[in-house]
Amino acid sequence: MFSRVSFCRELWKIQNSLLLEAVWHLHVQNIVSLQELLESQADVQAVVAWLFRNLRLLCEHIEAPCPHADIGRAVLTDTVRLLVLSGFQKGVDLRRSVKLEQTPQVAAAVLGRMLTFALEALAGGMKEESPEHRTARGWFSTFSGHTYRGIISTDSPKRFFFHTLTQILTHKPVLKVSDAVQMQREWSFARSHPLLTGLYRRLLVALSPEELVSHMQEVLETCEVNWQHVLSCVSAMVVCLPDAQQLVTGWVARLLARAFGSCDLDSMVTAFLVVRQAALEGPSAFLSYADWFQASFSSTRGPHGSSKRALVFLFKFLSDLVPFEAPRYLQVHILHPPLVPSRYRSLLTDYVSLARTRLADLKVSIENTGLYGAPLSAGDVAEPHSQASQDVEKAITVFMQTGKIPAAVLEASVFRRPYYLSHFLPALLTPRVLPAVPDSRAALVESLKRADKIPPSLYSSYCQACAAAAEMGPEGAAPGRKEEPRSAEEPLGLLTAALGELRALLTDPTQHDGLLAQMAVISERLGATLGLGEDDSSVEPVVQLSVLAPELEGQEQRVVDLLLTSFCQNLMAASSIAPPDRQGPWATCFVKTLCRRRLLPAVLTRLCQLLGHQGPSLSASHVLGLAALAVHLGESRSALPEVHVGPPTPASGLPVPELFDSLLPCGTKESSVLCLKFCTAAISYALCKFSSQSCDILYSCLSPGLIKKFQFLTLRLLSEARDAPLEEAPADLPWRPPGLPSADWQRAALCLWRWRAFQELSAQDRFHLTYRDWLQLELEIQPEADLLSDTERWDFHQWALHQHFLPAPCAVGGCDGDLETACSILLDALMDSCQSSRSYDHGENPDLALGSCTGNRDVFSRLQEMVGDLEQGPVAPLGHSPSRGHFLFTVFRRRLQALAGGGDMATCLQRQRELLTCKRILLGLPPSLLFSHPQEGQPATPSCDNFFHFVNSELRNLCFHDCALTHDITVHFFRGLLNACLRSSDPALAADLTLTACQTQCPLVLTSALLWWPHLEPELHCRWRKWSQGPLPPELQRLQEAQRFARSLLSLDTDVASPAPGPAWVSAAGLHLAVRRARKEDTVRVLSKLDGQREELLVFLFAFSLMGLLSAHLSPQAADSRRALDTCAEILGCLQRRRVPWPRLFQLTEADAGLGRTLLLLAPDQHIRLLPAAFYRSPSRGARPRLCCQWPL
Repeated sequence: MFSRVSFCRELWKIQNSLLLEAVWHLHVQNIVSLQELLESQADVQAVVAWLFRNLRLLCEHIEAPCPHADIGRAVLTDTVRLLVLSGFQKGVDLRRSVKLEQTPQVAAAVLGRMLTFALEALAGGMKEESPEHRTARGWFSTFSGHTYRGIISTDSPKRFFFHTLTQILTHKPVLKVSDAVQMQREWSFARSHPLLTGLYRRLLVALSPEELVSHMQEVLETCEVNWQHVLSCVSAMVVCLPDAQQLVTGWVARLLARAFGSCDLDSMVTAFLVVRQAALEGPSAFLSYADWFQASFSSTRGPHGSSKRALVFLFKFLSDLVPFEAPRYLQVHILHPPLVPSRYRSLLTDYVSLARTRLADLKVSIENTGLYGAPLSAGDVAEPHSQASQDVEKAITVFMQTGKIPAAVLEASVFRRPYYLSHFLPALLTPRVLPAVPDSRAALVESLKRADKIPPSLYSSYCQACAAAAEMGPEGAAPGRKEEPRSAEEPLGLLTAALGELRALLTDPTQHDGLLAQMAVISERLGATLGLGEDDSSVEPVVQLSVLAPELEGQEQRVVDLLLTSFCQNLMAASSIAPPDRQGPWATCFVKTLCRRRLLPAVLTRLCQLLGHQGPSLSASHVLGLAALAVHLGESRSALPEVHVGPPTPASGLPVPELFDSLLPCGTKESSVLCLKFCTAAISYALCKFSSQSCDILYSCLSPGLIKKFQFLTLRLLSEARDAPLEEAPADLPWRPPGLPSADWQRAALCLWRWRAFQELSAQDRFHLTYRDWLQLELEIQPEADLLSDTERWDFHQWALHQHFLPAPCAVGGCDGDLETACSILLDALMDSCQSSRSYDHGENPDLALGSCTGNRDVFSRLQEMVGDLEQGPVAPLGHSPSRGHFLFTVFRRRLQALAGGGDMATCLQRQRELLTCKRILLGLPPSLLFSHPQEGQPATPSCDNFFHFVNSELRNLCFHDCALTHDITVHFFRGLLNACLRSSDPALAADLTLTACQTQCPLVLTSALLWWPHLEPELHCRWRKWSQGPLPPELQRLQEAQRFARSLLSLDTDVASPAPGPAWVSAAGLHLAVRRARKEDTVRVLSKLDGQREELLVFLFAFSLMGLLSAHLSPQAADSRRALDTCAEILGCLQRRRVPWPRLFQLTEADAGLGRTLLLLAPDQHIRLLPAAFYRSPSRGARPRLCCQWPL
C-alpha cells in the first residue's frame, strides 16, 4: 500500500537533485501535496534552503526565452500562492493537525529570503538580463493580481503585502537622515530602478492609499528604515495614485502638527523629506517645495506660530539641515521665509545669515536666483549665466506679449542689482548681428535704455561689439547665440522617445498600469529639455497673452509642438482601444505636466496661434486632440492662473476654460465651422470621460460659453435641430475619434444635440442658451461672410424670434410671449454690441452708425419689424394707461445711469458714446414710438413724458450750439407728433396741447424747431395738408410768428420793431438765431432796435447770447468769437441803459418758474457752470485770465 509519508522521506533523500517542477506535478495530480512534503522534513533550514534555491532557478528560467516558460510560471504561481496562504494566515486552524504547523515558518522564511535576494541584487547594480536581473524580475512578477486569483477573498495576500512593504522599507537601514537630505534627488520615480518602481506599483494596487500611508507611518515610528526605499516609495505613490497630492498633504500636515506639538524631530524630518520627494515628481503629481513651504510657514496660521518654543524648534531644525542642504532649498527658505513676529525676528535673521554663508561656501549667490522666482533647478549648483540666459528668454517673451518691460526685470534692476548687472544684462547684451527690422530682443534693449536701466558704458560697448560683428559677418556673432543650440538636440530626442513609449503603452491594454510611471519619465525629460526643475511646478499668478499676435521662441515652439502633437496622437491611439472613460488618468497627468510655470504660457500662446490664426487648416485629429486638451485644462482650472489677453477680448482676467471661448468666434463661415467642430468634440469628450463622476467636475471642465456656442451654431446651421426634441433621446453616444469630413461633423453635432446627457446638461441654468445669449452671438455674425445666405439668415431669425424664444418662459431665458420684452432685450443686446471692444475696429464715425457694429444691420432690422408689430396693437381703452414706447426709454435710462458714477475721462467718453448710440437707435425706429397715444375717444394730448425726460436729462448736454437739438432728432419728433395727433379725434387740439406742454416741460424742442424751421416747415405743411386744408395748429403758427418777428427786426423797411409775440423766450430764441445768421452790419442795426422791447425778452436774448459766446470759446470750429462777444456787449449795454436786473442770470434755480427753469432746461450743464467764465477774456499763454474790459459794467 502506498504511503505518502514514506514517499516524502524518499524524496528528501534526493533533495539535491529534486526539482520543484516534479514536486508541483505530484501536487497537482494529488499524489503528494507540496505542504505534506514540506512538513515531512524535520530540518526546517534544509527545507528553506531547498525551496529558496529552486524558486531562484525557476524565476531565472521563466524570464529567459525557452519553450516551457508557461509551465514554469504555473509552478511559480501555485507555489507562491501556497506559501502566502500558509505563511500569512490569520490564525492556526484547529481542525488541522499540529504537525502541519511547521509550514508557516518555512513559507515566511522563503518569501523573505526571495525578497531580500531581489533587493540586494537591485542595490548591487546588476546588469540588464543578468541571472540576478532575471531572477528579481521573475520574483517581482509574482506580486501581480493574477497570482492571487482564488485566494484574494482571504486576508492572507494583504498581510503578505504589508509584510513585504515593511521588509522593503527596513531593508539594510544604513543611510542616515543627512544622507537622505543630500541624495534624495537621485531617488525620484524616473531615476529609480524600473523593477523597484514596478514592485511599488503592484503593492499600490493591492493596498488602499490610506492603508499604505498608515502602514508607512507605523514603520517609520517603530523601525530603522532605508531612506532610499522609503522616499522612492513616496515617489511611486505620488506618481501612480490619482489623489496622491491630497493624501500626502494630509499626511505631512499631521506630521507637522505632531512635530510642533511635542518638538518631535523624527516627525519633522519625515515631513520635510516626504514633501521634497513628492515635489521632485513635478506639477502633475505634487505642488512645488517653494509653494508648500510658503503655504505652510508664511502665514500666522502656520504650525510654527503657536509659541516661541515652536519657532525655536523650526529654526533649530532648519539650521541643523544647512550643512547638508542643496542650494535650491536654502534659496527657498531665504526668498520665502517663515512669518515671524517682530519680537522674535532675530531667530529668522540668524538663520538667513547662516544660510547665506552656506550659499557663499558653495559659490552660489542668492542674487543669482532666477528673476521669475525659480531657484537654481538644473542641478544642486547651477551656473549663473545659464539661469540668466533662461531669464532673458522669459523676459523677451513677456515683453513681446505685453509691449512693456517685465516687472521682474524692473525689480531686479533695483533690489537685485548685483545679479542684474553681472549676469542678466551681459546675457541680454550678447554681441550679435542686429537685424534690419528690430526684433523683440532689440526692442527690449532699447526700452531698457530709455528707462535708464542699462549703464551708458555697457550699452556703448554693446553697440560697438554689434557693429564689429556686422563687419565680420555672421561669424563675428558670439557663440551661444545660435537659435538652435546643439546641446538641446539630445534632451529633445530623449523627450521624443519617451513620448513614443507612452503611445506604445496606450495601444497595449496589458501595459496600462505603466502609463503613470511613463508620465513621470516624460516630466523629467521635459524639465531637462527646457531647463525646468521641481520648483517650476508652481504657476504664475497671471498669464499674459497677446491674442492678436501670439509669438514663441524657436526652442519653445518646437517643444510645445512636440507635446501637443503627441497628445493628439496619443488620444487617437487610446481612443482606438477604449472610450475616454476607460482610458485611465494618462490625459489628466499629461495636461498637468503642461501646466508648469514656464511651460503653460507657451502652451497657451501656441493654442492661440493654432485656434485663432490657423484654425481652418487644422485636421480632424488636431481638433479632437485640442478639444480634449481644453477639457483637461478645465479639469485643473482651480490650480491654473487667470489669463490676461489683449483686445478684442475683455481686459479682465479669464479662467483658462473661458480662454477657449474667446479664441473661437463664430462670425464667419470658416470660424463657425471650426467652432462647431471644436465644441462638438469637447462636449462629447467631456460627457464620455466624466459620465460616471460628479457634475461639479463636468462643470469645471466645460466653459458655459462653449456649450452655448454649440447650441447656437447647431440651431443656426442644422435645421433638423430646430424640430422638437425626441421623446426618447438616445442614452449613449458612441465616441468616434477618427478623421471626420464636414458632413460627418454635422452628423456628430446632431447626434450630440439629441443625446440625453447633453439635453440634461443644456437644461442647467448656467449652460442653457437664453434669448440674450442668442442675440449676443448673432450680433457677432458678419453677414457678408456668413455661412447662411440672406434668405436663410432671415428664415432663421424669424424661427428663433417668433417660434423659439418669444413663446418660451422667462424662467428658461425666453420672453413669455411678450413682444415688448423681446424688443427690450434685443435693444439691450444691440447696444452692448455697439459698446463692446469688438466694434471699436469698425470705422471711426463719431456718430457711431449701427451698421458699423458687426451683424447689427440685420438684427436691427428685426427690432424694427417687432416694433412695427407693436405699433399695430389696438388703441388703449379708457381707464388703461398705455405703455407703448416706454421700454425704449427704460433701457436707455438704465444703461446711462449705470455709467453716471465715474468722473474720469474714459467713463465720460464711454457715456457719450452710449448716448450717441441711443440717439441713432431712436432715429432708426418709427417716430410714433416717442409718444403714447391718447385713449380711445379722447382728444387729450399724446404723452411724450419719456422723450421729454430723455431730452432734458441727456440730449440737452449734447447741444453745444444754439441751445437746440440736431436736425435729425428734431424732424423725428415732429413727424411722430403729427402721426400721433392725426390718430386723435381732434388733431389740432392734440398738437396744441403737446406743444404747450413743451414750453414748460421741454423748451429745447421748440428752440430746435426754430433753428431748423426753414427745413422743417415744408414737411409740416405737406403732412398737415394731407389731413386738413386748414392752417397749421396755433402753436405751430406761434413758431412762425417768432420767425416773422426776427425777420422784421432784420428788415430795412422798418425802423421800429413790432412787439414780440409770446412767450418772450421763444421770440428771444428766434431773434438770437436770426442775429447769428445775419451779416455783421445787420446785427448792429437789429440790436439798435431792442430798446423798445420787453425787459423779459432782453434778458432771455442776453442769456442766449452768453450761451453762444461760451460755445464759440469751447468749440474748436467756432472762428468768430469776437462777433459773439460784441453781440453780448451790445445787449448788455441795452440792459444797462434800461436798468434791467440781469445778474440774476447767475442765480438760476428751478424754483424760478420763468427765467431760471426755462434756461436750466435749455442750456447744457457745462454752459450753466461756465456762465461766470463768459466775463473773462481768454488769456495768452502764461498769463492769468482777467475781466473783459469791453463789457460796460
